[in-house]
Amino acid sequence: MTSAATNHHLMSMMRPVHAAAVAGLLFMIAPAVNAAEPDWNGIASALGKSGSEMPGGVYRVGLPRTDLHVTLDGVELKPTFALGSWLAFQRDGDAAMVMGDLVLTETEIAPVMTKLAEAGIAITALHNHLLRAQPATFYMHVLGHGDPVKLAGALHDGLALSKTPLVNPQPAAGGSAPPRIDLDTAMLDQILGAKGQIAGGVYQASIRRAETVTDNGMTVPVAMGSAEAINFQPTGNGKAAITGDFVLTAAEVNPVLRILRQNGIEVTALHNHMLNDVPRLFFMHFWANDDAQALAKALRAALDKINVTRHS
Repeated sequence: MTSAATNHHLMSMMRPVHAAAVAGLLFMIAPAVNAAEPDWNGIASALGKSGSEMPGGVYRVGLPRTDLHVTLDGVELKPTFALGSWLAFQRDGDAAMVMGDLVLTETEIAPVMTKLAEAGIAITALHNHLLRAQPATFYMHVLGHGDPVKLAGALHDGLALSKTPLVNPQPAAGGSAPPRIDLDTAMLDQILGAKGQIAGGVYQASIRRAETVTDNGMTVPVAMGSAEAINFQPTGNGKAAITGDFVLTAAEVNPVLRILRQNGIEVTALHNHMLNDVPRLFFMHFWANDDAQALAKALRAALDKINVTRHS
């Protein structure tokens, strides 16, 4: 056999071996890749409530306290206005990170906190958002790392010690009209420089900070609570109640506070949500019930003191 023929014969014998080796390598790699993908369906099953995949690879579950009837200065607060518990899961290597904000009554705080702590879920903040609300509600921020389904199960067991509804909403009827609200939303968008959305009778605007926010070295996307959040609930005759979170660096806190107070907006809480965030952030909650346009202009003046992305 010639040298060329010999080489051809050897190569033909090697090809099946090479293909099998590659197939075996891919077989070994595939489970490793899949292992890094959190099981969203498993999370929904363990938690007892499904969510939605959001930008940034985040699976977010809304848990509004529809069981509560809370009033403040004669205004009954809608769940999407200031009673919205939520949990957000994000990939963390072969596991996941979960962050969230749980709306709780006074009597629910201790049992829920104890149950979560026993399961290794960290409590990163506990505070009020509003003043004079009846009944009073408090907000417990949580953080966990590990197997996403086990995290969801632990959070379910904690929430089960509250009256937080763990049910999926009924799907909207086909062909239903888009939601409407008694507010000039185009005007609000123009003033704030952000496009909002209607959710449960509330107009919600989310405005991203310009820099990347991290916690324990992991990026914290908007869906995990790193954005400025502003809510408008119409109260009639062109008026609206407002609340939300201003997400601020230390240097931004008092300039924003002064703008709000100069415009008759109450600052109702100032605190942290995370423990190892970079940059270090403070969360300022606010409340007013007045002319919607005037309030939007005051909020825009406050936004102009904050390092946020600009849309207009």
